[in-house]
Amino acid sequence: MMSARICDKIATAIAWLAAIVILGVLASFLLYMLYKGLPVLSWHFITGMPSDIRAGGGVGPELFNSFYILVLSMLFSFPVALGAGIYLAEYAGTGRVTELIRLSTESLATVPSIVLGLFGMIVFINYLGLGISILSGALTLTLLNIPVLVRVTEESFRAVPSYYREASLALGATKWQTIWRVVLPNALPGLITGITLTAGRAMGETAILIFTAGTTVSRQAGDFDLFAAGETLAVHLWYVMGIGLVPDRMEIANGIGALLIITILIFNLAFTIPGRMLQKRMTGTRQ
Repeated sequence: MMSARICDKIATAIAWLAAIVILGVLASFLLYMLYKGLPVLSWHFITGMPSDIRAGGGVGPELFNSFYILVLSMLFSFPVALGAGIYLAEYAGTGRVTELIRLSTESLATVPSIVLGLFGMIVFINYLGLGISILSGALTLTLLNIPVLVRVTEESFRAVPSYYREASLALGATKWQTIWRVVLPNALPGLITGITLTAGRAMGETAILIFTAGTTVSRQAGDFDLFAAGETLAVHLWYVMGIGLVPDRMEIANGIGALLIITILIFNLAFTIPGRMLQKRMTGTRQ
């Protein structure tokens, strides 16, 4: 029989091998997409208007709509998710109602995005009469964001040591003051990570937005009209490769892929780096 030390070395080697394989696949994918797409990127491509027939169109409105719908969906979903997460972590006990809420949240997170898209089309477009618009897309995308954000919020709050709460309460603070001024600041790094992951997933969503935001854009650059059509970068990529008639659709698709990767990386770094710095500062304060 092998000794415990040999088993430990084998397990460590397998873990390192798995990590290297995953990083290799990720790096290969990113480098290939950037290699194909970076030559296409130009100021005209990034800011120009799209073309349905002629070659040389841009993706300016789609880039704007991607961020516009993302920001709106986060504004709609984060307050609800934060309140639900605080309730589950700080107020809810261990009972059937709490378990039902958690089960419902986890079940909603497993619903395919195309089903959420159909739901949004039926409710927001047909029943509420919002039409195929940016607002319909943002509201439907909110349904995709809420389950993940609720889970992240709850876990971030539960990760805060209980003696933080006990010390605050012992000093005379109310429960809400303890949550707002003690627990929430210490849970902030985890919340930032969750927001970053959720936003990255929402940025690349297609099925929901095809049904609710449409596959066309306003002819006005940077249109803030909530009821305007809201094709995003990911949807435009699907449209160009699926039913597009432009002769340079492969170049457009490669450019959109590279632009999406760069945008998501910048977005993640813009949130992750401050979150890490805040976490280190709080860790140093605790020590």
